[in-house]
Amino acid sequence: MDSVVYSFVIPVYNEEAVLLELFSRMEATLGKLDSAGEVLLVDDGSKDKSFDLLLAQHKKDPRFKAIKLSRNFGHQNAVTAGIDLSKGKAVIIMDADLQDPPEVVFDLIAQWKAGFDVVHAVRQSRAGESWFKLITANVFYRFLEKITETKIVRNAGDFRLMDRKVVDAFCRLREQHRFVRGLSCWVGFKQSCVLYERQARYAGETKYPLKRMIKLAVNAITSFSDWPLRLAFKTGVFISCASFLSAVVLIILRFIEVEGSSQWASGWASLMVCMAFLNGMMMMMVGLVGIYVGRIFQEVKGRPLYIVEAFHQECKNTK
Repeated sequence: MDSVVYSFVIPVYNEEAVLLELFSRMEATLGKLDSAGEVLLVDDGSKDKSFDLLLAQHKKDPRFKAIKLSRNFGHQNAVTAGIDLSKGKAVIIMDADLQDPPEVVFDLIAQWKAGFDVVHAVRQSRAGESWFKLITANVFYRFLEKITETKIVRNAGDFRLMDRKVVDAFCRLREQHRFVRGLSCWVGFKQSCVLYERQARYAGETKYPLKRMIKLAVNAITSFSDWPLRLAFKTGVFISCASFLSAVVLIILRFIEVEGSSQWASGWASLMVCMAFLNGMMMMMVGLVGIYVGRIFQEVKGRPLYIVEAFHQECKNTK
C-alpha cells in the first residue's frame, strides 16, 4: 500500500454539469503521476446532484474522496476543509469548473521537486471572462499590492501547490474571513510561479458573481491591511484642517470690505453642503471602523470554519 504523495483539493458547488468530465481528466492525471495520489472533492452544500456524483465516483475509484459539508460555508472554507483532511506531501488546490486545467499540475510538481514549497499557477490569459472582470481584477491586485506588506502574487487564483510543511503552517491559521491565496503567501517559505493559459468554464455558470467578488475583495483588504483605518484617520485630519482654514477665511471676510463677501460669508447654502459632506464622511468612517469591529466579534466567537456532514474515504490508496 503506497502512501499518498499528491493530494488534490477541489471544492464543488452545484457543478453537476461538469463533474463527469472532471472525473475523466483527473483519472488521466492520476494515472500519469509518479506516486500515489488522492482527490478530495468537497461538496459545499450543493443543491443539485453533485454529491451523488461524487459518491458514485468514490465507489468506482477509492482515490476520489467525497466530503459533504452540512451547508454552504463558502468557497474559501470549502478549500480549507479539503486542505485539513488531505494526507499528501504535496497539496494541489484546483477549481471544479476545469478553468484550471489538471494537466498543468505536472508543471507545478516539477517546480516542487526543484525545491520550491509553494508554486502558484499564474494566469497568462483568461478565456471566457468579460472585460469588466479582467479590468477590475487587475486593478484590485495592483491596489492590494500597494496597501499590504504581504506580497500576494498577481493574476494567481487559488490554483497552486503547497508542500506539507506549508500546509501544516496554513492549517494553524483559523481566521473566519479567509483569503486563501493571501494566506499561502503570508506563511512564507520558498515560492515560485508557473504560467498557464486559463480556459473558459467547461459547463454551468460561474459561482463568483459580482457580489461574491466584492466580498472576497473586502476579506482580502481587511485581513491583510489596516490601510482603510489609516485612510480614515488621514481623511479626518485633512477635513479638520480644511474646516479650520475655512473658518479663518470667513472671519477675515467678515471684517474686510470685499465686494459680495458679506453675503457669501452669511449664506446658508454653503454651510448646509459642508455639514452634509462632513456628516457623510463621519458616517462612512464609523461604518469602516464597524467592519473591523464586526470581524473581531466573529473571531472572538471562535466558531468552526466548517462542519463536515459526511466523509467517504477508503483506507487503501491506489496509485
